[in-house]
Amino acid sequence: MRSFAAMLLLFITLTTEAQYNPYQYSITKKAEVANGAVVSAHPLASKVGVAILKKGGNAFDAAIATQLALAVVYPGAGNIGGGGFLVATTPNNEYVALDYREKAPAAANRDMYLDKDGNAQTNLSQNGHLASGVPGTVAGLFSTHKYAKLPFKLLIQPAIDLAEKGFVITEAEANSLNNYAGDFIRYSSKPNAFIKYGGWKAGDTLIQKELANTLKRIRDFGQKGFYEGETARLIVSEMKRGGGFITLADLKNYQTAKREAMVSKYKDYTIIGMPLVSSGGILIQQMMGMVENRNIAQYGFHSPQAVQLMVEIERRAYADRAEFLGDRDFVKVPVKKLTSPEYLRERMADYNATKPGNSKTTTHGNANPESEETTHLSVYDQFGNAVSVTTTLNGGYGSRTVVGDAGFLLNNEMDDFSIKPGVPNMYGALGTEANAIAPNKRMLSSMTPTIVLKEGKPYLVIGSPGGTTIPTQVYQVLLNTLEFNLSLEDAVWKPRFHHQWLPDVVYVEKNFPADTREKLKAMGYEIVVRGNIGRFEAIKITRNAAAVKIEAVADNRGDDHAEGY
Repeated sequence: MRSFAAMLLLFITLTTEAQYNPYQYSITKKAEVANGAVVSAHPLASKVGVAILKKGGNAFDAAIATQLALAVVYPGAGNIGGGGFLVATTPNNEYVALDYREKAPAAANRDMYLDKDGNAQTNLSQNGHLASGVPGTVAGLFSTHKYAKLPFKLLIQPAIDLAEKGFVITEAEANSLNNYAGDFIRYSSKPNAFIKYGGWKAGDTLIQKELANTLKRIRDFGQKGFYEGETARLIVSEMKRGGGFITLADLKNYQTAKREAMVSKYKDYTIIGMPLVSSGGILIQQMMGMVENRNIAQYGFHSPQAVQLMVEIERRAYADRAEFLGDRDFVKVPVKKLTSPEYLRERMADYNATKPGNSKTTTHGNANPESEETTHLSVYDQFGNAVSVTTTLNGGYGSRTVVGDAGFLLNNEMDDFSIKPGVPNMYGALGTEANAIAPNKRMLSSMTPTIVLKEGKPYLVIGSPGGTTIPTQVYQVLLNTLEFNLSLEDAVWKPRFHHQWLPDVVYVEKNFPADTREKLKAMGYEIVVRGNIGRFEAIKITRNAAAVKIEAVADNRGDDHAEGY
């Protein structure tokens, strides 16, 4: 006779599965609902999250289930072999900030990617076994579960089913798997589910039996089902076959860090962000602080004056990022000084609205001590919980190393350290000793999960992938909504731009307004047209005496999907 818990698991599994069909689904970019919503990079993951909300779960439950589903249906960035950050607010005004960023293995050292002549070997920090930090995602999910309502076994089951029974892939997913097929062979020591001889095509079913077994071990043994036992043994065996550093002790010793959220005021709004080792919370506080008293709304959205001001603010913030930011468990970072109004006024003292700054002369301030294939999900529930999560493998498919017989990809987050002063990482970001490699240290991140409160209640739940472009995306969407009064879909879908101090260029998407682009060129800016910047996921909550209105918007730059009820 089955136990009550087993019967409950079966009931919720069957009723949850009935709410989506993994072999036939469509993509929705916008949902306007009254109860709850999930926005993520894949339709099936968003649907899993909303199914959990409908079963009485809260936003934390939905965030866990959605992340686990993304690890199956969006292997380029969804993961159990990477790490991430969670920012959340609860109805009792608690601010939650969970840091499950990867760590350097205990055997890592400052110069591990330098050859005998001191030259940086970025191929080793970006590809293969040596590129991986100790994964934090699974630990982060169990830390998140302390705020959830439903049993973890229920939340992981949809991901197990999607891995074991398979799901139909889209054209974009087929193309992506085909593009990386050579790397999956080159950097993995055993055959894996991502390799299909003859190539993938839209409508094919991706089945991941080994991943399903790994997820079952997590279901049955909890966090130890990943960091100890069979899965840990498989990770270490993969390391030994490929020359990686991660050991059984590294895995067993990994823990999530509960941080104090970064809280700042912007006019009548409160912005809740992630502290270090996420650079995003500090950069947003800096950039919003530098623009707050400049009446940017008078210039108009995408006007040359507004864009020029924002670019110069981005330049200054990213110069500070390169100089000062790193893991505060290892280095002293003058966060209070960097975000103080006095310091931010000083940073803008040499701003000139008629000509570009110069990144050789406009460097970091005097603050004496006092990643693109990522994925984001936003969740809001009927109880008033808001959860913003950004998680990553770093580059697309991480290190491209699939753990043999375990079926999941490992990250290449070691490249987010400063492997040598003056040598950029894969996103062009520079760093100093503050972000140098050290055993058990967390690498600096650009991930920027963010929640905005209005009159003390959640108003925006936002974030995006995009490497070093993430903070500037969040910055732009904040101003698009709070200053330029754009609709949520326009705030997310309109073309974006990016400046990160070095290289000293303004990146714009190809559909960025030609008139503004030409006027910036005439002022002396170097403009570089590039592909899509990020894949933003946003939820906006508005209230009146009668009801709550929830708008969920998924980016139009990918297969992203908004779902609600």
